[in-house]
Amino acid sequence: MDAGISFTSCLKAGVILRRGIVSHIAEAANLHYTGRPADLVVNCTGLSACRLGGVEDKLLLPVRGQTVLVRNDPGIIVGSTGTDDGPDEVIYVMNRAGGGGCILGGCSLENVWESQPDFNLATRIMKRAVELCPSLVPPGKGIEALSIIRHSVGLRPMRIGGVRIEQETLQDDNGRSFTVVHNYGHGGAGYQTSYGTATAAVNLVQEALQPNAKL
Repeated sequence: MDAGISFTSCLKAGVILRRGIVSHIAEAANLHYTGRPADLVVNCTGLSACRLGGVEDKLLLPVRGQTVLVRNDPGIIVGSTGTDDGPDEVIYVMNRAGGGGCILGGCSLENVWESQPDFNLATRIMKRAVELCPSLVPPGKGIEALSIIRHSVGLRPMRIGGVRIEQETLQDDNGRSFTVVHNYGHGGAGYQTSYGTATAAVNLVQEALQPNAKL
């Protein structure tokens, strides 16, 4: 299996998708399209792994990030790790491909669950971005010249000690054993690490699956 296989490619390959709500990982094994319990479950629940029954990983915590998406585009990517606004705030200006504007950031607030934008923080983000990259706005202008598309907040699933990629055997309420392959806890680097961690998870799946087992 190609770890970088796309969602569309999965559908073309005949993958059957089912949606459901589970409170315990054992319930996921019962969502198999055949109606019979699955032999293996891949757990990619991200931040939800800290609350999912059967997992409840206490090493997992949210790292709150906030950005401002603007139409202004200087055509470059710049950044700095230090700011005068505190150790949890950073500066970056990242233009998006295809004329998609620019992302201004940001912050890295550990164990903060707030999902709504902090507009005082947003103002600091924009001021820092314009100071670092004056070409974002016309000469002599400040943040009032930024054309804001939206404010975004993300809760990154960081895991103390690093990403969890491992295999374990669990039992459901009926005493039936099934295998779980975990792949979560990537923090803010989920995109960058997706190919490598997916390959590692796939290798664990291949090791665990026996002939005729159901995934």
